Amino acid sequence: MAKIDPRIVKLADIVVNHSISTKLDNSRSVRKGDAIQVVGDLLAKDLILEIFKIAIKKGLYPMVKVSLPGMNKIYFENASEEQLKNFPEIAMYTAKKTRGYVSIHAPKDKKELAKISPKRIAMRDKVTRTLTSYIVNERDKMRRVSLNFPTKALAKDAGMSLKEYENFLFNATNVDWKKAKKKMLKIRKFFEKGSEVRIIGKKTDITLGIKNRKFVIDAGEENMPGGEMFCAPLETKTNGHILFTYPSERDGRKIAGIYLEFKNGKVIKARAKKNNDYLQEILKLKGAKIVGELGIGCNESIKKFTNELLFDEKIGGTIHLALGMSYKECNGKNGDAEIHWDIVKDLKKDGMIYVDNKLIQKNGKWLF
Repeated sequence: MAKIDPRIVKLADIVVNHSISTKLDNSRSVRKGDAIQVVGDLLAKDLILEIFKIAIKKGLYPMVKVSLPGMNKIYFENASEEQLKNFPEIAMYTAKKTRGYVSIHAPKDKKELAKISPKRIAMRDKVTRTLTSYIVNERDKMRRVSLNFPTKALAKDAGMSLKEYENFLFNATNVDWKKAKKKMLKIRKFFEKGSEVRIIGKKTDITLGIKNRKFVIDAGEENMPGGEMFCAPLETKTNGHILFTYPSERDGRKIAGIYLEFKNGKVIKARAKKNNDYLQEILKLKGAKIVGELGIGCNESIKKFTNELLFDEKIGGTIHLALGMSYKECNGKNGDAEIHWDIVKDLKKDGMIYVDNKLIQKNGKWLF
């Protein structure tokens, strides 16, 4: 057997012994004797095996589910409406019987669903929302973490060779997360007592109400890499306009040049330079016109946009807004929305963040 990359071994150790094992507020961390799920794509085989081995040595009971390239495309091309609307009872039962959920994204083709009707995908998402919400929100019952494994498809989208992308990914994930969390705790203090956040940048001037809304820090305990702080803004207090810097990809479609205007919490005007029709379709979904999340990127190890949200939303000097579903842990009230769609804005050039009229970040740099 070929020698495994030591960076994969380190990442597997972080996932098992930090991401799902660190005690958080209102959470039940994984410990000896617990069953966990490890769900991933075939191309992540080496990482899946390492996580499996470390979990066994820790005294856990890992259940592994591996997806083959092309399975999602086959499903959506061939599933009947009855199958699309069938709730995954077995998956829900399994979720309630396990204490940890590790999801590994390692696509062979990022665009395999590009020609699938968004209505079919939305139909399935609506059916599985209860399961997804349980995995994401019930931190007192289940701990979960999502991560990527380097593939040629991810590297190509990021404009890198596979070797370059491997270096990029492991540099962003294999860090001292306890040290990173201390810095984010310091940043959070400037937000947690505030009533309003104002964001200014290119064709952007938007305010979001945050009074009494909890800011959650992710230092690699829910996403890997971690490096963000997020909240659910008040549902009726978002006003102004924003032009997002980066394109956003959903179901193999890239939506670029996204501009949104808000009044009293809801999108009142929207356009995109690319795939505008798809943007308009998304905004028709239940709860999609409300901002469910305001996120602050804090990972200084990520300096380049890669067209992969798991990394891009963590870039230091960026913010992101998610249209739709708010997270239970943030005390949001839009939890039954049919979508959660994050879009990233870069503030490193002519960008400013104010909290209650106090400037706390300028051009991506914290002023404290």
